[in-house]
Amino acid sequence: ARLYLEITRGMPSLVQIYLWYFVIGPLMGIGRNESALVALTTITASFMSEIFRAGIVSIGKGQWEAAHSVGLSAFDTYRDIILPQALRRVLPPLTSQVITLIKLSSLVSLVSITELTLEARVVASRTFMVFEVWFTVAAVYLAVTAALSITVHILERRTNQRFAYAGT
Repeated sequence: ARLYLEITRGMPSLVQIYLWYFVIGPLMGIGRNESALVALTTITASFMSEIFRAGIVSIGKGQWEAAHSVGLSAFDTYRDIILPQALRRVLPPLTSQVITLIKLSSLVSLVSITELTLEARVVASRTFMVFEVWFTVAAVYLAVTAALSITVHILERRTNQRFAYAGT
């Protein structure tokens, strides 16, 4: 697992997309869309796993000891004590990573996968309306990421209110 994390986090995303599209995908018999999807998944999963790991590790030793002192099993400790607290801590960086994934998806256009960026290039080359097309693409990306940010902000406020009410 550590080797996977170091490789995927240390290698540029574009190189990984090319590797999956041109090397690993054909060797495994995976289609081009699936190769792009797997590449984005492996890139994002490695960063998200580190975010979750850091959130769990950040919970104080006293929380673990308190859970064990009242006789909670390891599963119950994670479910009832550790993960709810860790979720509050990982929500902001997790949101950033999802927004990064949305923006990172534009790189798959470099291997001719049809998505917003590739379609924008096609429309701009046909209509010669370069500024209008790229400002529209920017607005679409901004709208999606802003909506996600607002949704997560609302979710953060609700979880903070819930935990403040519960006294934790």
